[in-house]
Amino acid sequence: MADDKRQKGIALTRRLFEGANTGGSGPMPEALTNYTMEHLFGDVWQQDDLTVQERSLITCTILVALNRANEQRVHFVGAKNLGIPRSTIEGMLTHAAHYAGWPCAATASGVLNEVWPAES
Repeated sequence: MADDKRQKGIALTRRLFEGANTGGSGPMPEALTNYTMEHLFGDVWQQDDLTVQERSLITCTILVALNRANEQRVHFVGAKNLGIPRSTIEGMLTHAAHYAGWPCAATASGVLNEVWPAES
């Protein structure tokens, strides 16, 4: 069963993060990588209570609120790969600014422009 979850996790991360620079902090320890693939992407992201697109947008929103620019880079690319329109991410940033603060939204806007230029 863990093998099946791991394979699902690997397939999803390939779909999500194709073209994203995921190596900025170097490789994770093997145990953390396994847990990430099997549990997070192989189980949590596979549940049918939310779509993958909804999970992606929620994840992006949380990363904005936490001001996690490195992870935003990866997950904004993931949102694009899943077909979430840039305008949806922009709307989320405007909304998040009112709850998480302007500095968080401004940082995320810079990250979005870096990985997903407005003209693309």
